[in-house]
Amino acid sequence: MLQSRRRFLADTIAALGSSAALTMGQTAFGAGNIKRRPRIAALTTIFHKYSHSEHIIDRFLEGYGWENGHHRPEMDVVALYVEQVGANDLSRERASRHPGMKIYPTIAEALTQGGNSLQVDGVLLIGEHGNYPHNEKGQHLYPRYEYFQQVVDVYRSTGRTAPLFNDKHLSWSWNHAKEMVETSKSMDFGLMAGSSLPVTWRQPSVDLPLGAEVKEAVGIWGGGIDGGDIHVIEAVQSIVERRRGGESGIVAVEAFRGERFWTALQAGSWQAGGWDPELLEASLSRSNQLNSARATYSNVLPTTEDLKRLAGGSYAYRFEYADGLKVSIVQFQAGPDQPAGGVVGDCNMAARLGDGEIFSVQFYLPYYSMRNFFSPQVHYIESLFQTNKSPYPIERTLLTTGMTAAGIESLFQDQKRLETPHLAAVKYQPTSESTFRRT
Repeated sequence: MLQSRRRFLADTIAALGSSAALTMGQTAFGAGNIKRRPRIAALTTIFHKYSHSEHIIDRFLEGYGWENGHHRPEMDVVALYVEQVGANDLSRERASRHPGMKIYPTIAEALTQGGNSLQVDGVLLIGEHGNYPHNEKGQHLYPRYEYFQQVVDVYRSTGRTAPLFNDKHLSWSWNHAKEMVETSKSMDFGLMAGSSLPVTWRQPSVDLPLGAEVKEAVGIWGGGIDGGDIHVIEAVQSIVERRRGGESGIVAVEAFRGERFWTALQAGSWQAGGWDPELLEASLSRSNQLNSARATYSNVLPTTEDLKRLAGGSYAYRFEYADGLKVSIVQFQAGPDQPAGGVVGDCNMAARLGDGEIFSVQFYLPYYSMRNFFSPQVHYIESLFQTNKSPYPIERTLLTTGMTAAGIESLFQDQKRLETPHLAAVKYQPTSESTFRRT
């Protein structure tokens, strides 16, 4: 018994010694192999409350709720670059609260920590929010590609790379996005990108069975050219990519707005120029934030006239896939004379399966103050930094980046149907295990 107690005390002291080492910046990667904790650089356009920078970086700095406890990433944000600093900036406060994180004036200095060699093991590229122009098509010209190029310049000059996460779509430009993916592959560093919607909770908590036959799908959300488009497009894509044969690419896109949208809405089928009305109804019926179409009712399925009154600025994209799948993205957007309008405040989708049954889900976004739908995304970013491999195919976000750009281009070209051979070339297989959050 005495020997057992001595052994217990020795083990406890050893464990405490290991814990002390962990707090000083070391962690174990494999038996007998002690290395320093991975170091992360965060490159951001702006850092204020409720910005994507705050939601992602704060979770690396302070941790987040996960499963049955508060999880703290086993890595440290040591360098921060913020391009635009305004009166509501939080980066300076965060740096004072976390002295291990230093703010640098350039991207290169953040990656090298002011030296000549790459000093970080992972890169957060968060080019969302901030004062950047829109082009004539309505695309927000965030400098994600430009940031990426500056990172790659450091990789090339130092002869070392690190995995990189790019928030939301890769770029407003298909050519830029394609180059980013090709560069990551040629230089052999992990690249992860995309929206938080594919990995958030779902209601119900289900996924499309791998290899299911899917004929048509409809996704709905509350509008927003470019920045809003990518969210619902990628959410739907994370479902339909699991169909029989995997992702086959997209051969054409056609946009609808104004009277063409309302004609398509009432067409009654894809063949008649619209989409399956039962799939639209199923998507609306999944909503937890359906705007009431009647002043004295709280739950009414809106008619076409209701939709016109609530969302006169609505638009849609119809995507034709190489294997015959048809997908419609319907954005219920208020018109210029409807400042308080809109139909849904959440993202929902429905699909017609091969046997005629309907599969539908809501991508649950617990908005409120915590924005906890970022937690699953950060969980997977940690995986990227630990393994140098994206937990789901980067080709998904390459495709959805191209879908977003192609849909906007169709709108810009007077809603012309466009052939998309560049998107037909994007083929991939999904992960066999679903990656949305269940608990």
